[in-house]
Formats: sequence, structure tokens, C-alpha cells
Amino acid sequence: MINLPCVIFAGGKSSRMGEDKTLLPFAGFTTLTEFQYSRLSKIFTNVYISCKDKNKFPFDANYIIDKKVQDTFAPTLAFVSIFESLKADSFFAISVDSPFINEETIVKLISNDSQEVDATIAKTEGEVQPLCGIYHRSLLPAFETMLKEDRHKLNFLLKNSLTNYVIFKDDDTFLNLNHPHQYEKALILIPS
Repeated sequence: MINLPCVIFAGGKSSRMGEDKTLLPFAGFTTLTEFQYSRLSKIFTNVYISCKDKNKFPFDANYIIDKKVQDTFAPTLAFVSIFESLKADSFFAISVDSPFINEETIVKLISNDSQEVDATIAKTEGEVQPLCGIYHRSLLPAFETMLKEDRHKLNFLLKNSLTNYVIFKDDDTFLNLNHPHQYEKALILIPS
């Protein structure tokens, strides 16, 4: 088991999906969120769900509720809330809508991480995967500033920080379920 805390980001708007994707059924589980929590709990000792309202989920878990600073669905607010809740100096961040990021990918990211960087992030052919990687507490002041200035682009933060990018070749591993057709594709890809 990996001792680094893992946080599943499940506080987004789901505007492109047209419904709350965190609550979509997936792989025999009532919700995609419960699927992620269950499978990641077999990899990490401590798994948390970052969200705006834990009452929408029909299962018990470790929740980190976003602070009520402003009406934002950007992950910036979640990062500040997570660092304020967790005592750890770093944590593994993963989006709820990335159900195929496997243990091999996670281990590769962790083994490439070091205390000398602010973040270690997955990258596919030219595309950064900002919600798949390790974030260090050294970024908290930058997140607080971004929140104050209403700037929420994670890629901007990563470009302007000491970020270690780890290259991966398999795009399907990083399939994000943003649109209905991607959800349909993911249902076909679920291993039986």
C-alpha cells in the first residue's frame, strides 16, 4: 500500500456531461465516485474525496469539503481546502472522471517525484494531465493567490512552478469522462 494520501477531485460542475458525472453508475458501482474510491483504496492507505457536498454520495468515505470562499467549481479552491485539511506535505491528485489510471501509472509518478519539485505530473503526447500527479505543500501560497485573484488555470501554475513531467504513451489510460460519448466509450472499456 502507498502511504502518500490520495485525493479524488469530485467537486466539478460536469457542464459538458449535462448531468453530475460523479453520480453516474460505473462498473457495478452505484456511482463513478464510489468506483474510484473503492479501487484506489486498494492502492493507497488513505483516500479522500474532495467535493462541495458529501451528502449527495450514497456511501461512507473520507471527505474533504471545499471551503465556502466563493461560488467556484475550479480545482483551485479544492487544493487550498485539501492542504488545510491534510497534514501531509504532498498528496496524489486524481480526477473522479479518470477511471483507467492504474497502479502502474501511479507508481511511475511516485517513483519520479522528489522533494526538490513542487509537483510531479503525468503528460501524454503534448497534453498535460494536471489532475493526475503529486502536488507539494510548497504550492499552497500560489494556490491561495490564484484563488484571491480568481485565476484557476492549473497548467499556468504548473508552467510557472518547478514541475516534473512524466511522459506516458497510452492515451486511453487518461481517458476523461467529460462528454456523454466518452462515458459510453468507458463503459465498453471496463474490464469484465
